[in-house]
Amino acid sequence: MTENQYYLTTPARTGKMMAIMLGICIVGGAIFFSLWDYWISEPAPVVAMMGGDSAPTAVAVHTGDTITSDLSFIESSDFITLAFNALPGEPGNNPTINMEVGDKVIFNVVNDGVSFHSFGVTADTEGFGGIFPGSEVASPSNPLKSGEGGTSEFIAGEEGVFYYICTVPGHREQGMVGKIIVGDAEVPEEVIEAAPEPMETETMEEKVPVSTEPVAYDGSISLPEGSGVPGCQETNECYIPYHVTAPAGTEIVWSNDDTAAHTVTSGTPADGPDGIFDSSILAGGLTFSVTLDEPGEYPYYCIVHPWMVGNITIE
Repeated sequence: MTENQYYLTTPARTGKMMAIMLGICIVGGAIFFSLWDYWISEPAPVVAMMGGDSAPTAVAVHTGDTITSDLSFIESSDFITLAFNALPGEPGNNPTINMEVGDKVIFNVVNDGVSFHSFGVTADTEGFGGIFPGSEVASPSNPLKSGEGGTSEFIAGEEGVFYYICTVPGHREQGMVGKIIVGDAEVPEEVIEAAPEPMETETMEEKVPVSTEPVAYDGSISLPEGSGVPGCQETNECYIPYHVTAPAGTEIVWSNDDTAAHTVTSGTPADGPDGIFDSSILAGGLTFSVTLDEPGEYPYYCIVHPWMVGNITIE
């Protein structure tokens, strides 16, 4: 009769194996979350190309001159027009950079505006994709706050027209785009499109501003679809309701029902954040909440789109 053999292990060996597996999980998780901005800020190359983004050309070699360009993010007083260095019609607006193949341009950028911004160079004539590696400063998910800055480089690997832009969605369309002309490339007649405006038709109803009188908080404040484009401020519908009242100790909830990322930041565009509450970057479909215990007025706005303003009265 053949006896069956059973292979046993000791509790010490089992504990050591579990410790090794736990260590692998911890190290892997640390690596993954330390690169969180990378995972969420730009799609993988294959995904980007399937989505219509053009892939950046191969890494270029610096064989020529070095050019330095100082760029400042600025905004008009109503935050509708965005630009580099100067507003449209003023000297120095979105300066064009001329260079040759092999030259390198070093961008020193600083956010002198109120809104959040980020920077990159692309060959795409529209949108915010196709950013050349090494040309980025910050990202839409981790942007430059007011007063912050950074440095990036772009080497011209071939002739053509390239564009330095604010990579926060929508900001390029509002005017934050300049040209980089490499060699004798032919420049398109027009690359800057004004921010979209509502169509005027004979049948369109006249926009009537929503009353600024406060209404009782009913459980949620919406950041509606389309609020990332100028226009909602004309009818006080960037946050809906625009002004709410609530008893002290009420949890106030905001829901981002737009596709664009926003913030819910206490303070005003003119004076900046006051530090009472801040959602940070709030992607589409997410919510943010805060409980306010002290009676008073709590104005707030979106740092990404400063025309978006709202108010809370705690009683």
